[in-house]
Amino acid sequence: MKTIQYVKGDATSPQAKGIKIIAHICNDIGGWGKGFVLAVSKRWETPEKEYRNWHRFRSENNFGLGEIQVVQVEKYIYVANMIGQKGIKTGSNGVPVRYEAIEKCLETLAQEASDLNASVHMPRIGCGLAGGKWTEVEPIIERTLLRNNVEVYIYDFE
Repeated sequence: MKTIQYVKGDATSPQAKGIKIIAHICNDIGGWGKGFVLAVSKRWETPEKEYRNWHRFRSENNFGLGEIQVVQVEKYIYVANMIGQKGIKTGSNGVPVRYEAIEKCLETLAQEASDLNASVHMPRIGCGLAGGKWTEVEPIIERTLLRNNVEVYIYDFE
């Protein structure tokens, strides 16, 4: 089985050859404006635009927890908007991260990555504003992406 490759740097500038998918967590309320999405929007406008349309027309599509949207941004680079966060605030239901939703997203992403013969690049998803713990997310990545032989790069921004 492959192992996660940890990289110091910017996940919006993936360090690998071939086709790359940059994966990140989005919320289920259509909000885009804090955290890693700002770095994504700084490089490309399409992922935000597509996410907002996906949310706006949610009655006509699959927008919801556990779903993903893959957007091509360059010839060899895609961005995966993954809905793994319920709302944006910590409240009576705990932190916004939803591990089951992340697992469903990554199962779908594993298939997308295999179909494209792509590697997956991401920050420590679900562990920033979503309030998750890496000790919970890392095994999900192992069960979904690594078990399906997908190369995974995790970026720690310096």
